[in-house]
Amino acid sequence: MSPRRSAAEALLTRARILGRAAEIASAEGLEGLTIGRLAEELEMSKSGVHKHFGTKSVLQISTVDKAFVDFWHQFVEPALGERPGLHRLRVLCDNSVRYLAEPLLPGGCLLTAALSEYDGRPGEVRDAVVGAWSRWRDQLRADLEIAVEQGEVPEGFDVEQALFEILAAGFALNAAMQVEHDEAAAGRARRAMERALNQT
Repeated sequence: MSPRRSAAEALLTRARILGRAAEIASAEGLEGLTIGRLAEELEMSKSGVHKHFGTKSVLQISTVDKAFVDFWHQFVEPALGERPGLHRLRVLCDNSVRYLAEPLLPGGCLLTAALSEYDGRPGEVRDAVVGAWSRWRDQLRADLEIAVEQGEVPEGFDVEQALFEILAAGFALNAAMQVEHDEAAAGRARRAMERALNQT
């Protein structure tokens, strides 16, 4: 086997492991991930999984990164070509609602679940979760600030309050979908986000 083919196969195997890890973590939490469990479910040896990650914390961090990158590529990047400010913000909000209403993972948004799971736990896994969350929050804040600079929102508009309400609507939507399977929740989330943008 050529080195190039071997490296390509290793990447495919890693992607397969992380795909299953993200499914488990979305439904059961990052603490539900173990190298032994993934090896059993994927019919691999423990050493085969271990060589890709080494430790449970590396596996957990890699899973957070995978879930966030998938979200970013599919729901954030398509909006980044839109006009900055209020227009792009509305596209981002709509895309985030679609992501939460029709999640990529069986347990809903992994990052939302991980924030609750790790909010009081110090360590490198928490740092990875917070880092991913901060990147999403900062993108929203940036467009809110541009909207203010461009005069697209009323005078006295409170960026931090709007940001808080948009993010809160996302948390509420994820809970409504996962706990209650409430099909009307996406509409409520959209209305809540729009109200946050129309504050006076």
